[in-house]
Amino acid sequence: MASVIILGAKGRFGRAAAQAFATAGWTVTWAGRGLSGADCIDVDATDAEALQVACAGHDVIVNAVNPPYDQWLRTIPKLTNAVIVAARVTGATVMIPGNIYNYGRLLPPVLREDTPWVANTRKGGIRIRMERAYRDSGVRTVVLRGGDFIDIQASGNWFESHIAPKAGQGKLTYPGPRDQVHAWAYLPDMARAMVGLAEKRDQFSAFEEFCFDGYALTGNALIAHVAKIIGKPMRVSRLPWSAVWVMGLWSPLMREVFEMRYLWRRPHAMDGSKLRAVLPAFQPTPVEEALAVFLKKETDAYGEVAARA
Repeated sequence: MASVIILGAKGRFGRAAAQAFATAGWTVTWAGRGLSGADCIDVDATDAEALQVACAGHDVIVNAVNPPYDQWLRTIPKLTNAVIVAARVTGATVMIPGNIYNYGRLLPPVLREDTPWVANTRKGGIRIRMERAYRDSGVRTVVLRGGDFIDIQASGNWFESHIAPKAGQGKLTYPGPRDQVHAWAYLPDMARAMVGLAEKRDQFSAFEEFCFDGYALTGNALIAHVAKIIGKPMRVSRLPWSAVWVMGLWSPLMREVFEMRYLWRRPHAMDGSKLRAVLPAFQPTPVEEALAVFLKKETDAYGEVAARA
């Protein structure tokens, strides 16, 4: 039976990946700081020596550790080095949930595996250096690259934290022009796709990228889907980016969030042709079904609060 260790298993992608691998019959080890219990390892993933011990005996290492934006510069290089060392020692394949920061501020409308990487943002440069380190290491690495996450629970993503936290009240906030296409990735689907790639890992080159197409939605389309699921029209306001900029004057995290505003001003979608060729039987979840998982939980919770008020 194949085995996988999920680094950052408490995080949004880590949790989804652990569940997807377990459902597919893999032996799963949850790894991260403060984890305890069966099938869990308490480990600092930036500690190369400790990580070698934790990863011993595993076929795949999923690096789902995602520090806060303002910690990337000091954390990701250490993490990358530790994972590469562990993979060399154990012979495991490394799998990474990638993002679209590599493509820079002027990213084209359709993103593919051969789209050039342009390091003209701080976080884009960090991600490019990270992925090049894996590529140059010779360690077998698979990057599955997706857009903004749609989760099944509140986990700090754009959709549930900024766009739809008040959807049950008929209120949405949208961060950019509503006629621009934006790339979204439903976490359970992206995690299932990673499992499919893990099961074919020996067929790939030493460093392999795949784009996960997910959903390409304009703001208007997303709003319409939410209104249909909730069953009421939505009053939509704009995200006050000027306020985010002001907060960034004293908050390093808000400064990093403000840097990413270009993603809401540049239309972009992922081309998933390469992934579909490798996983022809993969069936994505319909977009309204995916959105409804989170929205109905939140709407039910809001209804319970309103009923008690």
